[in-house]
Amino acid sequence: MNRASKLSGANLITASEVVKDFSGHRALNHVSMEVPEGSIYGLLGPNGAGKTTLLRIINQITAPDQGSILFEGAPIGQEHRHMIGYLPEERGLYKKMKVGEQALYLAQLKGLSRQEAMKRLKIWFSKFEIEAWWDKKVEELSKGMAQKVQFITTVLHEPRLLIFDEPFSGFDPINVNLLKQEILQMKAQGATIIFSTHNMASVEELCDHITLINESEAVLQGEISEVRDRYRANKYQITFKGSKEQLAKDLDPRFELMSVEENGMGQRATIQIKKEGEGSGDLIRNLVEITEIKAFHEILPGMNDIFIQVVNDTLQKKGS
Repeated sequence: MNRASKLSGANLITASEVVKDFSGHRALNHVSMEVPEGSIYGLLGPNGAGKTTLLRIINQITAPDQGSILFEGAPIGQEHRHMIGYLPEERGLYKKMKVGEQALYLAQLKGLSRQEAMKRLKIWFSKFEIEAWWDKKVEELSKGMAQKVQFITTVLHEPRLLIFDEPFSGFDPINVNLLKQEILQMKAQGATIIFSTHNMASVEELCDHITLINESEAVLQGEISEVRDRYRANKYQITFKGSKEQLAKDLDPRFELMSVEENGMGQRATIQIKKEGEGSGDLIRNLVEITEIKAFHEILPGMNDIFIQVVNDTLQKKGS
């Protein structure tokens, strides 16, 4: 790929106060989002939250009723279409066409010459080990095979912005890993990626920033590391040598022993700091007085736990 890597910190996409209504239903309610150039940006939320509507607006399939979308600071328009690759959740290949014929056709629609398209397709078909599918009709392929072909047609013209809506749906773990590596490689080569998924493990592995949409509104935004730090619960995991009964008896009341289980190194306990103002240093000082510590680390919440907490909190606020 010939993309120049631009990691200047500027935003490639800026969504400002976007509103979209469908037949009396508000799909997006004043949603704003800034996608830094050269990043992988996670767009998260429950089914029906408004994620796909926002992706379709960025891809100019539909238009906002209010608000704006900027591409590198300018209103997004027809001139940006060839700079975007969009893989929708609902796949759209023509079932009766042959795979190679269709891939060539879609590549030329994106502005590639037939010669350049053939050159790039050979590389991608070899990389995905699907050369034998070239003359097969799409209807002969499994769902996963068809998704590989559509992934290739999405990225083939090397767009500056890639939009993936549930890109791993239907793939086995080996092919999920293959696509993850390709996505990371495209980021390394300068692409900006908006990535929508329900797989929170993939979000933690791939994304730099996230926006969580719930009930048509952006309810959580930030860098992954900052978001996880924001929702830390002062929980720590220790591996220790000794009796769990003794640990429970001697642990200071400022700390709560939440669980203890066997570990290859001894016993592993989860402890939460209950008292405001106490820190990990206070906990360690108490522990070294009452047991032998083998390992100690803070348990930061995963994105799956944060997702559930924020969605539930939003629902409770709206219901109160």
